[in-house]
Amino acid sequence: MSEILRSHLAGRWIGETAATPLAHAVTGDIVAHTHREQPDFGEALAFARGDGLRGLLALDFQRRASILRALAKRLAERKEALYAISAWTGATRRDGWVDIEGGIGTLIAYASLAAAELPSGNLLHEGPPSSLGKRNTFAGTHVLVPRRGVAVHVNAFNFPVWGLLEKFAPAFLAGMPCIAKPATATAYLAVALVREIEATGLLPPGALQLVVGGVGDLLDRLDGQDVLTFTGSADTAARLRTHPNLVRCSVPFNAEADSLNAAILGPDVEPGSVEFGLFVDEVVREMSAKAGQKCTAIRRAIVPRARLDAVASALRGKLAALVVGDPALEGVQMGALASRDQQADVAERVAMLARDCETVFGAADGFAPRGERTAGGAFFAPTLLLCPRPLETASVHEIEAFGPVATLMPYDGLDEAITLAARGRGSLVATLVTASPAVAAEAVPRLAAWHGRLHVLDAESAAESTVHGSPLPGLKHGGPGRAGGGEELGGLRAVTHYLQRAAVQGSPTMLTAITGEYVRGAKVTESDVHPFRKHFEDIAVGDSLLTHRRTVSEADIVMFGGLSGDYFYMHFDEPAARASAFGKRIAHGYFVLSAAAGLFVWPSPGPVLANYGLDTLRFVKPVGIGDTIQARLTCKRKTDRPAKGDGPGQGVVAWDVQVTNQDGALVASYDILTLVAKRTAP
Repeated sequence: MSEILRSHLAGRWIGETAATPLAHAVTGDIVAHTHREQPDFGEALAFARGDGLRGLLALDFQRRASILRALAKRLAERKEALYAISAWTGATRRDGWVDIEGGIGTLIAYASLAAAELPSGNLLHEGPPSSLGKRNTFAGTHVLVPRRGVAVHVNAFNFPVWGLLEKFAPAFLAGMPCIAKPATATAYLAVALVREIEATGLLPPGALQLVVGGVGDLLDRLDGQDVLTFTGSADTAARLRTHPNLVRCSVPFNAEADSLNAAILGPDVEPGSVEFGLFVDEVVREMSAKAGQKCTAIRRAIVPRARLDAVASALRGKLAALVVGDPALEGVQMGALASRDQQADVAERVAMLARDCETVFGAADGFAPRGERTAGGAFFAPTLLLCPRPLETASVHEIEAFGPVATLMPYDGLDEAITLAARGRGSLVATLVTASPAVAAEAVPRLAAWHGRLHVLDAESAAESTVHGSPLPGLKHGGPGRAGGGEELGGLRAVTHYLQRAAVQGSPTMLTAITGEYVRGAKVTESDVHPFRKHFEDIAVGDSLLTHRRTVSEADIVMFGGLSGDYFYMHFDEPAARASAFGKRIAHGYFVLSAAAGLFVWPSPGPVLANYGLDTLRFVKPVGIGDTIQARLTCKRKTDRPAKGDGPGQGVVAWDVQVTNQDGALVASYDILTLVAKRTAP
């Protein structure tokens, strides 16, 4: 008998009785069943809010980032087991690479992002602070902290690995336990993934739970500390958005919905050009990758009317050469849809579109999937439709066939192309293929109102392009309107989605204690030991040094100009400088920066290993000949870096630097970042 897929809830695997059968997408053979037992979601939520939260919050941002990286490494070692099961979904090796290695790569990306940008604790200061009083004794700022709830992720069938991991990674970093609910059709791959994750032993108990089958009363049990995310159809997203309990408890809800994404061939592109070929390749790739089962796939190919025949002919030729069949066979480029139900749904929607469209290429053009046992599979012919009058035809902007289907649409003028793209009522992504910067500059600001991501493709970017349909960890994934109105990924934006933002008011000293980050005006600690002579463990936020003074001379300006080659008139031309807004010659800003370093740097070897960055630099007030400057160096922020290898390791210290003149006025302000050695091994 085929495997019974079990849910992983409250620390144990649940499910003994077979329920819904799940078929191999290529052969139609039954490969698994869901389980019949109804989970106790009250117990699952209590486990997540109890053991799960305690385990996650016993760690900090940096430690959770280290676990993500270790998890990615372990999954990479076991990826072939996932590839083998991925083939059951009808995916080719290339399709599986996007899903499996794309998911693992997302874990690595978020681990790296967190290691570089998140603090060592569980509070993220979202500054800068604002002074709320004239004497700078009362200030305000924003902080982000982990919610005390659960992240419930309802995922789509098309990317069982990437879909789970790209939601899990930022939620885990934010300290939220997750309950993942994969789509039933391909749940066997999600179950295999979670088994691999559990086998690593890296996650705290309750950090990740899995539901196979329906969600029962789970959504009725969520509250305002929880988060719900959804990937799937726009219709289901709309129903979830109005769920009574989600509305009543103001549960944060993020939807990433299927949308009628567009690709626009610019009016400047001629047949035979590089850009013309790129457009054709992009459309065919998006029709065939995952058999068109991508929320980001191109559904509407919008082309100049004068290029319609040339584009149709080129697409027809490429589609005719596409090899469809069992992905296990060498040379197969496109596999099956995920299920027979999906096959029937796509066929129904193509029939609806065909009422208003002509068929340029489809099943009648010799469709015959390769493979001995494909007759029972969920294959669907690559289908290219043509809508002659897209401005007058509503169906092509409303009906999505979630498979290897796209519709050609002619336009007259760039304004009309942009109007057609907007008729989709909000999309995840649109591609503009053009060789003209002027076309891109005109189109993109107008297209941006209707699309979450814009992919501008030309001959220059083609070699490194990540293609139309690939969301990236560092860029927002989501879109307005029909696309769900939400966001995923986007770097730290995805992590902060799972954190609670709060405004905090108080004295600078109190804000420093709360945020773990020095706020100007707070009390500082001065000692006889220079801050640069302290190891990482011995430095405290607020440790400060007030330097001796230095008077700036004309010789300083002349020598710095000779050294740097900067002979800007404000530094050397007395009459011109006197006629300027400053009324006098002034020192180079970078001389002031260098002179300040000379005031506070400890010259001898010590724990400070390197100065590797400078942030928020502002030259606030000019420094003239005869002015006297002084610097205050204060530890602003510390970020512990987990040790690599057997050495003592190091941490990052950000120092607040204020350079003032003889009147106490601020002339330069910035942060410097230093790598500081630890005194002992962890």
